[in-house]
Order: sequence, then C-alpha cells, then structure tokens
Amino acid sequence: MAEDVENKNARADKSGDRSKGSEPTPSSPKTKSSDVAIISTVPELERVAKELLREDVVAFDTEADSFYHYFDKVCLVQVATRKKCWLIDPLAIGGPDKLAPLASVFASPKVRVLFHAAEYDIYVLKRDCGFEFTNLFDTMVSAQLLGYPAIGLAALVEKHFNVLLPKDEQRSDWSRRPLRDKQLSYAASDVLYLIKLAEKLEKELRKAGRLDWAMDEFETLCGRRWPDRDFDKLGYLRIKGARSLDPVALAILRELFLLRDERAREIDRPPFKVLGNRTLLDICREQTADLDSLSEVKGISDLILKRLGKDLVAAVKKGLRKPHGPIPKLDTGTRRRMDRRTEKRLAALKDWRGPRAQALKLDPGVLCPNAALEAIAWAEPTSAKDLKGHPELKTWLVREFSDEILGVLERHDSDAAAEAAKVSDAEPAEKSKRSRRSGRGRSGASRAKARAKRAQTSQPSRDSGASETPSKKSPPGKDS
Repeated sequence: MAEDVENKNARADKSGDRSKGSEPTPSSPKTKSSDVAIISTVPELERVAKELLREDVVAFDTEADSFYHYFDKVCLVQVATRKKCWLIDPLAIGGPDKLAPLASVFASPKVRVLFHAAEYDIYVLKRDCGFEFTNLFDTMVSAQLLGYPAIGLAALVEKHFNVLLPKDEQRSDWSRRPLRDKQLSYAASDVLYLIKLAEKLEKELRKAGRLDWAMDEFETLCGRRWPDRDFDKLGYLRIKGARSLDPVALAILRELFLLRDERAREIDRPPFKVLGNRTLLDICREQTADLDSLSEVKGISDLILKRLGKDLVAAVKKGLRKPHGPIPKLDTGTRRRMDRRTEKRLAALKDWRGPRAQALKLDPGVLCPNAALEAIAWAEPTSAKDLKGHPELKTWLVREFSDEILGVLERHDSDAAAEAAKVSDAEPAEKSKRSRRSGRGRSGASRAKARAKRAQTSQPSRDSGASETPSKKSPPGKDS
C-alpha cells in the first residue's frame, strides 16, 4: 500500500525538467483507515514482531497524550515496512508494558529502525517500556546535517514526494477510544514515507561526506539516558514573574503551585489545564482570600470556583500567615561567569564558527552549539585528546574539526600573548617618560612659585645685613 502511494507520486517527481512555475500541485496521502492493520492483542503483536525481524529496515513513530494527562504515556505506535503498515494500540493491548515483543526489533543490529525526530520517541519508549536501541536512523537529524532550511517531516515529504501530510490531528487526544478514521490516517502518514525519505537522505549524506557524522549522532541518541521524572517542589520559582513577587505573594504562589499539582494528579490532567500560571500570579498579586474576590480573577470559572474555590482561598490564607523566606538557589544549568580571557577565547571560536558553518551550508548551532563552544573555551585544549570526552562536544565535531579549533585557539593565544608583551614593553618606557616629565615638566604655576622662592632666599636680610645664601649650585661636600 505504501509502495502504491509512492509510485503514484514518483511519476510526478520524474518530470525534473519542468519549470518551477509548472510543478504539479502537492497532493494528499492516499491512505485510508482500511489500508492499515490495527494491532490490539498481544498474539497479533507477536506475529508482527516476528515479521519485522525479517526486514532490513522498519519505520516507527509514536503518539502520546502529554497534552491531556498528568502522567503521559505511549498511546499508539505506528509501524511501516516497504509494503505494509500497522498501527499498534498499547491501550487496547493492556498498556505500554505489553509492547515487549517489539524489544527484539529495536535491539536488533540487523534491522534499521527509522524515526523522524527520534529523541522524544526514544525517551518515552525507554521510559515506558525499557527498550534499548541499536541500529537507528533519524531523518530529521539527517536533514539538519545536510543543511535543509526546513527539517519537519511534512516539509521533507512535500519536497521529495510532492505530498502534503495532514496536520489537523497534531493535538489529538490519543488516549481516547475509539480512534477516528482521520486520526488513523494521520498516524499512518507519519511512517508511510520514512523509508524512501531515509534512502534519499542517506545518499545525500554519503555524497556530502557526512554519513559518519549522522551515524555518530544516532549512536549518541541510542545511548542517551534521561533522569526519572520527579515532582519539583521549587517549580513555582521557575514561573515567569515569580522572583519579582514580594515575600507574601511568593509564599501564596508556593501554596497555590502545590495545590494545583495535587489536584492535577487527582484528576490526571496536566497542571496547566487545572489553572494557568497567569491565573496563579494574579491571585498572588491580589491576595484574594475570599470566594467573592476570587471569582473576579481572570481564569477562575464557575466550575473551578465550585470545585476548587475553598482550597484556593485556604492556600492564599496559608501563604499570608507565613511569608516566604530567602529564595533558594535553583539548579538551572546556568553557565559559569566567564573571565575576560575566556570571553575573548569564546569570541575567537564564534568568529571561526560563523564562516565555517556558512561554507558547509549548516546552521551554526548544528555545527557547534554555543554550549560546545563555551566548553572548549573553558577547557583550553592543546591537543585533540583534550577535546575528547566532553559531553557537550559531538564525536564527529572533534574528529573532523579538532585541528581547526586548536588552530584558532593557538592563533588567538599567540596574538593575545604578543599584545600583552607589547603592552609590557611599553610600560617601562612610559614610566621613564613620565618620570622625566615630573622632574622638568612641572606646570607653569609650579615653576613660577619656585622662581619666586629662589629670588626671595637670594636677597640679603635688610635687618641683619647677612651675606647671600649659598646657591643650590654649590659644589658637593661644601658646608652651607
């Protein structure tokens, strides 16, 4: 089925000699819900997994429900080979942990596993199912490394296959059953073109000499680990505007934040769907400690007032009784404050990155993100070995560009040393010049004052008739 869709669109792609203005209008995928198999039992999934293990490449995607639930989970897994497409329903099977038969597919070195923007998919599949990944290919990362200006799946499919993928189900609630036909078609379209797209991008990567770069990125993704998701009790301090509140208002915000999270867990909804951050801040600033005042706050509906009003008032009163103390320091990952020397080294690296990325037709952040440049500036490397092992540095960046990076730093440090030496050499001469000026170059007023003093001391005393005071030019050793 996927092959039929691509063949129809391939005929349009073959007319490469058409002028830009006469290109065919992009079409929609010809997928129907009846064209895909819905997998809703463990035995069915086991049969699919065995079939997938016989393939050399399989395309995957996932749909989760983070927009609708406190604890998000995998709600759908889309799978496609060159000839077939399946939609695996974890909720019908019994939950994401029942996806275990797919573990052997993801871990097989013989099956290339395709994703577009794999990071989130791998994150939720590792978190919910404990899967490990071995032979990965990410079409979005590939497009980034090739310098594509638009790297979304829809943009890539339109460019290569002249097909417009649907976008109207991006925020669907994938946890609701039954799934609608439009949802099924949308989900299937996310994997139908991945294999052909990956083949095209791999050829481009090979031609550009960047396939090794991509493989390094994929290996890093496969090995990535994420921390467990724990509730952050200091999360209220991360709300924009929180730190500008006075101690009383901040204490109220803390109590409201904790209440909102407790309520979100109870009803299994994301916290922002219980109360928005803006509403929390408005309550804090107004210090609304009664239901009538609370009803006037924007974002407080009659339903919220009925279900949560008394608890909100109690939270406000609790904050009023005990103002917030000193604000604790958060681990925000804020970068270290650079000294002047490190800042100049970073500036030299950025001066290299800009033209180099432009020459490679890459986004500068893809070539070397700011965090990587800062890590290099702090490290002061003198050899390629010094660059290895830094978590901020991509393996291919160190392998391909370490000589250039070290050269930039060596020239910068050499120029800085020469400039410092020039300043150091100039300082004694400047000091000597200032010293000579201080001996003879007094101001006119100072010289006039000195002459007047000398003239006064050189006159005989009118009262005593004393002899002339000896001149300052008397020979050394003479008594005055």
